Amino acid sequence: MRHGKYPFIIGFLAVPVALYVTFVVAAYLQTFQLSMTSWSGLGPIKYIGLDNFTKLWHDNLFWSSLRHNLVLLIFLPLITILIALVFAFLLNVGGGARGGVQRGVWGSKVYRVIFFFPQLLALAIVAVIFGRVFSSDESGLLNGLLPGEPVLWLADKRFALACILAVLVWQAVGFYVVLFSAGMGSIPNEIYEAAALDGATRVTLFFRVTVPLLWSTIQVAWVYLGIAAFDAFALVNIMSVDRGGPDGATSVISLMIYRNAFDYSQAGYASALGVVLFFLTLTFAALTLRVTRRDAVEM
Repeated sequence: MRHGKYPFIIGFLAVPVALYVTFVVAAYLQTFQLSMTSWSGLGPIKYIGLDNFTKLWHDNLFWSSLRHNLVLLIFLPLITILIALVFAFLLNVGGGARGGVQRGVWGSKVYRVIFFFPQLLALAIVAVIFGRVFSSDESGLLNGLLPGEPVLWLADKRFALACILAVLVWQAVGFYVVLFSAGMGSIPNEIYEAAALDGATRVTLFFRVTVPLLWSTIQVAWVYLGIAAFDAFALVNIMSVDRGGPDGATSVISLMIYRNAFDYSQAGYASALGVVLFFLTLTFAALTLRVTRRDAVEM
C-alpha cells in the first residue's frame, strides 16, 4: 500500500498544480519580464533594464498612492477587526450565562444575517451604491440628510480617502463577524464558566479569554485585510471623482497599474508597478505573521 500512495497523490495533484503553474506562476514570471521593457501592450517588446523602476522612484503619484495604501493598511484591519470582534462577542457571549451556557444578546441570529448581508453584494454594486450615498450634489443621500451646503465628499481631499475606507470597513465587517463567531463557538463553555466564577466581567472575558483564544484567527484576518488594503481597486475606480480623486487624492497602486496598462498604453511600467505591489504585499504578510506570532493557547 505504501508503494501505491505516492503515485496516487501525484496523480491527484498533477492537474491542479499544472493549472496553477500555467495561470499563476507563469503570469508572475511574465510580469517580472515585462517590467524591464518599454512595451505598450501591443507590438514589439524592447528591453530597457531597470528604467521603469527608476521612473517609478521619481514618480510623485506613485509615492502618493503608496501613502494612501499605507493609510488603508493601518486603519482597515484595525477598525474592521475591532468592530467585528465586538459584534461577534456580543452575538456569542454578550448575553451572559443562561442555563449554564454563554449566550449572545437577544436576536443574535437575526443580527448575524444582517451583518453578513454586504457579503452577498458584488463589490462593484457596493461601489455604485455608496457612490450615490456620497454624491456631491443635493441628490446624494448623505448630503440630503445634512443641513447647509452640499459637501463634496468624493471631490475633497479631506474626505475622499476616508469615504473609501468607510465603505471598505462596511463591506468587510460582516464576513469577519461570522469568522470570529465560528472561532468563539469552538471555545469550550467551561472556560467562560470558570472565568465567571472568578468574578470576570464581560470586558475581562473579552480581553483576557476571548481575544487570546482567537489570536490565530485574528492574525489571519489581519493578513487578509492587509491584502485587501493593498488592492481597493474596484472601489477607488468606481467611486472616486476622475478615477483617483482630485489630484490623486484616493489613487492607489492597483489603480495606477490599471490606468498605465489600459489608459496610457504603458504595459511595461504597469508591470513594474505590479512587481513592487507583489513584494510589498508579500513583505507585509511575512512581517505580520512574524510579529504577531504567539504560542498557541491550550483549550
